[in-house]
Amino acid sequence: MSAPRALITGITGMVGSHLTDYLLANTDWDIYGMCRWRSPLDNVEHLLERANKKDRLYFVNGDLTDTLSLQHAVEESQPDYIFHLAAQSYPKTSFTSPINTLDTNILGTERLLEVVRRSPGLDPVIHVCSSSEVFGRVPKEKLPINEKCSFHPASPYSISKIGTDLIGKFHAEAYGQKCVITRMFTHTGPRRGDVFVESTFAKQIALIEAGLIKPIVKVGNLDSLRTWADVRDAVRAYYMLVTMDPQAGESYNIGGAHTCTVREMLDFLISQSSRRADIRVEIDPERLRPLDADLQIPDIGKFNKHTGWKPEIPFEKTMVDLLHYWRERITKHGVTLVR
Repeated sequence: MSAPRALITGITGMVGSHLTDYLLANTDWDIYGMCRWRSPLDNVEHLLERANKKDRLYFVNGDLTDTLSLQHAVEESQPDYIFHLAAQSYPKTSFTSPINTLDTNILGTERLLEVVRRSPGLDPVIHVCSSSEVFGRVPKEKLPINEKCSFHPASPYSISKIGTDLIGKFHAEAYGQKCVITRMFTHTGPRRGDVFVESTFAKQIALIEAGLIKPIVKVGNLDSLRTWADVRDAVRAYYMLVTMDPQAGESYNIGGAHTCTVREMLDFLISQSSRRADIRVEIDPERLRPLDADLQIPDIGKFNKHTGWKPEIPFEKTMVDLLHYWRERITKHGVTLVR
């Protein structure tokens, strides 16, 4: 009997690369990673030798805006499991590229699910990755946020993920596809893109330590409240999602256990720096969103009850590992654009 096959859309992203690491280490599955031909391979650099040897890891070209490429990826991989992680995933970018965001995330999800639905002999478990951003601006009385909380989008990205979320549920109910939806709250760690708040802070601190920029960390809204999870806990949750009695059409909030403001997170990162006495913080108006989802505290009781999952990696380790990641990259590559 052949080993199960998993198709990961967005394998070159932070989550996709960590999920690949987890599945290679903890299963006997064959992994097919879908990426665009022009996708940077930095996050999977450590896996390329394995992919070249075709040692349980295969890369397939695919783009959510191109139906034929999705057909090719699905035909080649013949998956038992699909982790649909690919997206335009940057909320701030969505304000300047709303059409691309909506096309990639909403229509891209529809294209993928339709290709799978129309593929003879395929009936995979499909993880549709939505986002806590669907909840947007949540009043304090609704905290912590459970799955029944109403949607109040605060960005084009949020709107796009609402579409993704609803398309997954629709395909489960209308066509019987085994789609299960996650609304992951803030998660981070090594390989986090520098357009995200904690990662740009860690990157700036690492650049300061290397003497490549002045000792000033540029920031946006520091009062936003977040519950932080580690990406390595997140991918473990995703594996449990598709393997522990997956319930088609169900949605789950998943998140960490450490809640603090962005300001407190920044203070911790600075405290870990050899230049902490010199570093100043400066508001950069360009880093402020027109509208912000500023209260993001999850109720993960539903997912915990179904799978037993809970976060294990402490906030402090997550942030230290993120800072080390940027120190290593800057040591290897030198000066890099501050975003």
